[in-house]
Amino acid sequence: MSRNALVAQSGGPSPVINASLQGVIEGCRAYPALIGKRYAAWHGIEGVLQEELIDLCRQPQSEIEALGTTPAAGAIGTCRYKLTDGQAEDFERIVEVIRAHDIGFFFYIGGNDSMDTAAKVSRLARERGVELVVAGVPKTIDNDIGDAEFKIIDHTPGYGSAARYWAYLTQNVNEESRGMCVSEPVAVLQAMGRKSGFITAAARLGDPRREMPLQIYMAESKHTLESLHENVNRELRRSGRCIVVVSEGFDVGSVGERHDGFGHIEYGASKTNAAQEVVNYLNEKGLAVRGQATGQVPGVIQRSVSLFASRVDIEEARAVARHAVEVAVTDGTGWMSTTLRRPGPRYQAYYDKVPLETVANSSRFMPPSWITPDGLDVTDDFVRYASPLIGEGNPDIRLEGGLQRFARFDVRFVDRVCRPYVPVRFRETARA
Repeated sequence: MSRNALVAQSGGPSPVINASLQGVIEGCRAYPALIGKRYAAWHGIEGVLQEELIDLCRQPQSEIEALGTTPAAGAIGTCRYKLTDGQAEDFERIVEVIRAHDIGFFFYIGGNDSMDTAAKVSRLARERGVELVVAGVPKTIDNDIGDAEFKIIDHTPGYGSAARYWAYLTQNVNEESRGMCVSEPVAVLQAMGRKSGFITAAARLGDPRREMPLQIYMAESKHTLESLHENVNRELRRSGRCIVVVSEGFDVGSVGERHDGFGHIEYGASKTNAAQEVVNYLNEKGLAVRGQATGQVPGVIQRSVSLFASRVDIEEARAVARHAVEVAVTDGTGWMSTTLRRPGPRYQAYYDKVPLETVANSSRFMPPSWITPDGLDVTDDFVRYASPLIGEGNPDIRLEGGLQRFARFDVRFVDRVCRPYVPVRFRETARA
């Protein structure tokens, strides 16, 4: 007897998160005797709590196929609704909705916080005697989940595309700098990544032969505004110009921080940012050549532009999601599908599984051996690690009237059968 499947997404999206959604849909289709209807929760776990479910079986195949090159999470939505141990009502509501719609398989696409939620749902279902298989699908452009040895996961879906964005952006900024350096000798760019420097480090992929006057300030580098100023002026005396890439978490003091639903600093909503503070400091303290420093902050653009998506990343995001379905069917509940790398000089990925509890709330940082002794660059080992992930060639994006054609689902919800419900955190917001 077949059971229904439910898929949801959580946290910040990526250029390839919809490719993982496509992979889940394709994986479920491969088991018609075990998996019946396929639903998606509208805006992640909030959609589960509010019983806002989309019937994926009603979506045209053309829209399913368009998911692979549709960035961000607009197809079914995502959210930053954090579930904690103190929200017993929310967890009971999830079980209620799952029972009401005969959900036998729950696939959660997200990062470490999401895997923590998935692990809690899996555990609660077992405690309540609900036959539910919960499987995780990894996602984050930051590449910061897993372990220091890269044995839990080699890289996360989304990172290859973010790295490709920064490789190309660095190339283009260098051309701008070559032309404008007599009046704008310092270009400051801010990369995403609160505490982990993988995205910032990807700027080096745009200059693997180290020909640019490029300085990279990862969160792990422990530089200060004072040391940055000294380093920049030293480069200005040598080459007359400098490209500076700083992590959004670079310590510049308070930036008027605001926080998202997971409690993380949301730099795009804060009063200022690291790049602006660096620009201000450089211009106030003075440059070793004439002209001034200027700054740019791409923000969420670096995770939501499909034209920069890596074809390797797209295919792996689909594959790791399809593997999650295989794991769910074969091994049962409590696993996350994972991508690993075979040893040897030629890049080759393969797929395995890891317990959700192992990944839940895990964090990973740039290995110290991948950071140069001066803290201003990455080593060739990092370049060899990351270069295969950006791939070659551009994604095949469908155009209509000269504009990109993205997937668009019919988001009419299936009939509700549960009582109305207000999620716990919505009540807290209302009281505030």
